Amino acid sequence: MEALTVSSKGWVVIPAALRRKYELRPGSRVQIVDYGGVLAIVPAAGDPVAEVAGMLKGETSLTGALLEEHGRELGRER
Repeated sequence: MEALTVSSKGWVVIPAALRRKYELRPGSRVQIVDYGGVLAIVPAAGDPVAEVAGMLKGETSLTGALLEEHGRELGRER
């Protein structure tokens, strides 16, 4: 564990080895969490919706498949 010094502006420097380990780059967002007397610096969670957007994207369009199935159902009813 490495001791850090807080500057007059409240800044601390995260050691390079830890920045590499946790992939913290300039502009990365972190949060300070107070665990009842223990402060922890943790990477800030991103936008969960943006992170999963396109995750289930497949070869065929679900909307297109539903429209085709609906067309087949209409044909069977006639």
